Amino acid sequence: MLPKVQGFVAAVLGPLGQGDLSTVAREIREFDSLVRSRNDIHDVLTDTSIANIARGNIVHELLNGKVHPSTLRLLSYVAVHSPAQHVPKEIDELVHAAHRLSEGLVDEVPSLSLLEARRRVGGFADAHLEDVSTDNFTGIEDDLFRWARYVEANGALRRELVDRDAPLQARISLTTELLSGKVSATALALATYVIVGGRPRDVVGTLDFLVDYVAKSRDWRVARVFTARAMDNQTREQLTASLRAVSGKNVELEVAEDPSLLGGVLVEMGDLRVDATTRGRLGSLRDAVSPGHFYESNSDR
Repeated sequence: MLPKVQGFVAAVLGPLGQGDLSTVAREIREFDSLVRSRNDIHDVLTDTSIANIARGNIVHELLNGKVHPSTLRLLSYVAVHSPAQHVPKEIDELVHAAHRLSEGLVDEVPSLSLLEARRRVGGFADAHLEDVSTDNFTGIEDDLFRWARYVEANGALRRELVDRDAPLQARISLTTELLSGKVSATALALATYVIVGGRPRDVVGTLDFLVDYVAKSRDWRVARVFTARAMDNQTREQLTASLRAVSGKNVELEVAEDPSLLGGVLVEMGDLRVDATTRGRLGSLRDAVSPGHFYESNSDR
């Protein structure tokens, strides 16, 4: 199973009771059988020309309202975060993991390389951040940053947390004891999973990785929209839906009016920038008819 999927699965399945686990395991197995028996579904999920977000949306449309919410989250995530050709294999791995948990069997967390372990922690974070309001992201970043600096500065604590020979549960309990009631529930869950899913010798490095990861996740949850004139509710809803389809996340709009744009909108979200303003189009037109370009264009006729 891919590292990011491992972390996401741990976050989603870990809190479920036995009844829900059995339901989720059965539904994932049924979807796996459907993918194996239906060439059209299999071909869509493994088509490398289809964007990963689009694959996730397809799975969501197929299953929304028909399965347990955790089943929907897991299968949609696998479709988005697995290379197209690996989607069926990842679903099969998911069947195995859900079945073992539903039987009360808990496997030891496999050791991974430093980068892969950080990806696993990132997948765990994805699950916990899905429904967190963007207003709370800064607080989570601060909690994790302060904990990283505390561990870094406290030699005795750091030695206990990075000791690979110390019992895992003892290191988890120590983290929980020191942080409970002092940080948000999300920050506590992430800090604890650093001990479970990260590399033992990389506790501080993984915490710093998470601080950056949460910040980048927030950037993809907030779309800064600059518009020449006031945006009505219908346009807001349409834009939000379009950006959700692009990012695969719930998106919040921060709208600012800027009459100098003349018309249209400018959208900035994560590293995505879409300039659909009148000023932007005029700028492109000016570039196209600048003296050098104009002479070049006419000489080609």
